[in-house]
Amino acid sequence: MIEPHAPAPPGPPPPWAGPARLPVRPATGRFLVLACVFVCAACGLVYELELVALASYLIGDSVTQASVVLSVMVFAMGIGSLVAKRLRWRAAAGFGAIEAGLALIGGCSAMALYAVFAWTGDWGGLWASGPRWLLVAFSLAIGLLIGAEVPLLMELIQRVRRQDAGGAVADLFAADYVGALVGGLAFPFLLLPLLGQLTGALLTGAVNAVAGATLVLGLFRRDLTRRTCWTLLAANLAVLALLASAAVLVDDFERAARHAVYGQDVRVALQTGVQEVVLTGGTHGRPLDLFLDGRLRVSGRDEQRYHEALVHPAMNGPHARVLVLGGGDGLAVREVLRHPGVRRVDVVELDAGVVRLARRDRALSRLNRHAYDDPRVRVTTADAFHWLRTAPAAAYDVVISDLPDPGITASTKLYSEEFYGLARRALAPGGRLVVHAGPFAGRPRVFWTVGATLRAAGLHPVAYRVGGRDAGFAASPDRTAIGSRAPGDWGFFLAAADATPPLGLDPRAPHPRTLTPASLAADARTAAATRVTGLPPSTLVHPRYAD
Repeated sequence: MIEPHAPAPPGPPPPWAGPARLPVRPATGRFLVLACVFVCAACGLVYELELVALASYLIGDSVTQASVVLSVMVFAMGIGSLVAKRLRWRAAAGFGAIEAGLALIGGCSAMALYAVFAWTGDWGGLWASGPRWLLVAFSLAIGLLIGAEVPLLMELIQRVRRQDAGGAVADLFAADYVGALVGGLAFPFLLLPLLGQLTGALLTGAVNAVAGATLVLGLFRRDLTRRTCWTLLAANLAVLALLASAAVLVDDFERAARHAVYGQDVRVALQTGVQEVVLTGGTHGRPLDLFLDGRLRVSGRDEQRYHEALVHPAMNGPHARVLVLGGGDGLAVREVLRHPGVRRVDVVELDAGVVRLARRDRALSRLNRHAYDDPRVRVTTADAFHWLRTAPAAAYDVVISDLPDPGITASTKLYSEEFYGLARRALAPGGRLVVHAGPFAGRPRVFWTVGATLRAAGLHPVAYRVGGRDAGFAASPDRTAIGSRAPGDWGFFLAAADATPPLGLDPRAPHPRTLTPASLAADARTAAATRVTGLPPSTLVHPRYAD
């Protein structure tokens, strides 16, 4: 008869699970580990927000970019946590190596993405091009490294002072979440406005490298071999040197990248706090181009066609009091002031920097015919949606919505049923609202969704469009700086609360150069023939605009 084996007595814990040989008291060591958790969590969230912000700026559609970056990073964090279990036996060395890699990849991610955008311009198609996959690759790499931090830090804090697993996890995640809060607030309120995207990312990488190296080489150096210590020190010094060199050259890099994006004729480039504003041309016979956040909003080659089509049909009727939503460049105001009988023009523009540029820049003020010098024009710096909520009822004969394309996620609330309801309330009896609704032929569902939304708000819209030249427009108010073709037309809706407004031109005003009653009627018939029916309206809680 075979006797069953008695269970083997538990063996000694593995060497890496014993208490660390610290140069400080355990309480102090535990505090230093939690402080490092705090700093690393703040840096990790800055990297995430940096990728989201840069992708939204370069590609557009902020909801899609945020969803892709965050979902990929969270997935990668889970994989990184699993992989890091194999490094527990050398937790200090593994954590030091991970932080050096994270500082390098996270710190340089913004510059690398912007460089690819500037010098290739290949952002077209749905995840079909290299630069878009580069965004996914950075999200994946940063997520893997952030996820690998947690198991190693858990091991280090347990080696400082053994405690129950629940208490250790609570302490670790408390420091992690508070650090994420600080990083999340520091990015929009400190790093972005003071340093910009590129320098902010580089500084975050440097802080990350210093925190990781200080913890490992200062607190856990007795657990490392001399060779490992020197290797980690050299790696971190190399990372810091690279980040510092990039920070020194960042201005030259931005200047070169800007020229690659916008051409060599950049006259003005500034960050207003709301957006990046770039002016090119406008001197020596070269046409002026105005870019806002990389999108071409004004081109001197054909802006008159757009602004005449936007303004003149709406002015066919009473127009003593006019409200312009957006249009900080002053070009829509220029067309409004051509009409006799205008007594007051209120401009509601989100970015005071654009209005300031429209007043002071010689080329732009010449193009808008010094519209802001007219005493009838009054400017308010505000968000159009929030301003309309407090606007007086029945105050305007004409409301002109000169706003970014509805396909841009940040603008969808300005093309919602709620927004048009507020605009309808601001219209006087017999008043008219005109809306720029994006490219007509290129995105028909987006265009006709605007019409459905206007009808849902109690307005009666009529559609029209302005066709381009044989080769298409040279520019459009929604075209990106590079990597996309200009649309072949612009689409508009003219709407009124009482009945469908007549589509025509005011016979008392100077005749537009690019519009005639016959061409306007023909463009309206073309638009009506391609109407897409059955589309639901877009609302604040359920935006419907998508390419």
